[in-house]
Amino acid sequence: MMPSYEFKTGGPLKQELTSHTGPTCLADFHSQHYAGIKGLQFETGEAWKKVFGPVLSYLNRELDNVEPYLLWEDAKEQALREIQKWPYNFPLSPDFPRADKRATIRGRLLVSDRFLKIENFPAKSAYVGLARPGLPGSWQSDAKGYQFWTRVDNEGNFTIRNIRAGNYNLYAWVPGVFGDYKYELNIDLLPGDISDLGDLSFRPPRNGPTIWEIGIPDRTAAEFYVPDAALGLANSLYVNHTEKYRQYGLWERYTDLYPLQDLIYRVGHSNYQNDWFFAHVNRRVARNKYVATSWQISFDMDEVLSSANYTLRLALASATMAEVQVRVNDESSVVPDFTTGLIGSDSAIARHGIHGFYWAFSIDIPGNRLLLGNNTIFLKQAKGGCILSGVMYDYIRLEGPKEQINSSTFTKSYIH
Repeated sequence: MMPSYEFKTGGPLKQELTSHTGPTCLADFHSQHYAGIKGLQFETGEAWKKVFGPVLSYLNRELDNVEPYLLWEDAKEQALREIQKWPYNFPLSPDFPRADKRATIRGRLLVSDRFLKIENFPAKSAYVGLARPGLPGSWQSDAKGYQFWTRVDNEGNFTIRNIRAGNYNLYAWVPGVFGDYKYELNIDLLPGDISDLGDLSFRPPRNGPTIWEIGIPDRTAAEFYVPDAALGLANSLYVNHTEKYRQYGLWERYTDLYPLQDLIYRVGHSNYQNDWFFAHVNRRVARNKYVATSWQISFDMDEVLSSANYTLRLALASATMAEVQVRVNDESSVVPDFTTGLIGSDSAIARHGIHGFYWAFSIDIPGNRLLLGNNTIFLKQAKGGCILSGVMYDYIRLEGPKEQINSSTFTKSYIH
């Protein structure tokens, strides 16, 4: 039992493998599962120290023919009791600060997006945390430092307690909002400090009004179409389950559903819950032979400003040995309009996950690349040959230009 995750790597969304072959459960202090190859890296002569734990190994047993599930309930209750005791008062190491030597920080997080109906609204349910100083989102790959996270309430308020003294950045992300937040100042906390940051304003990346969007910016691909497992491979525990993706071999189902032609998504007609496959993977064309696939987003434009710039926001919930190439209205172009380059090694697809390491890209599209009437954006996962190369999309959005355009231009192809 880990009453605190302050010493764990990768932040609040970091998944872990708990099941192994046979009746074995895993409990790791540090791993690269669902995150990739980044780990602890040191400069020559760099000093480093970190306290892992304490943790509790809890054993209970069945008495008087008690139902086995009651053992599980008992263990969960014990885990809650351990959380209430944190930080423990029995460790004697000077490297483990007790409660009176730990700090508290509070504040209120608001979202400011002038293209949404309400400006400066509370960032309810946001994840807010302290981690080592770095770039926005760098907490995902941080393994050296401690991290302290909480969730924001409906009014945007947050309080983080039991923080080790040190130097931090404050980070956040908001379900339903594209991008990462980082407070502009470093935060130095001394033992016993209580700090109030007041109101903080998150201005997410935005260049213009939404023309269309696909998915929900929540850092998972759970809202997209997840097929049933192939016959003979289904795990009965996850049939008709909310975590339907916890099945082996779902990547092979793409070939079953799209044996000859790749996915085409028609804005205004398609529905991402039914028509957008949860993972952009390769197609099987022969035994142990896989080829790259190219998806299409088809949409209409009633008005185009050829001299202006449009913006494509592309968020990935996972990537493994993948390269996403973006082409606008020209699938045959040798040079793509944008490429992510080779990214990712989180293996979330192979490990029956629905998210891994989060990636966000903002892509400029010159207005002269768009057409009045029908347009197509091609998304090619260019790394064929491997059964498990691929990405899971989180969210895609096309924004209009900064210049003022009649808002009715965008209502016809906007998807909620």
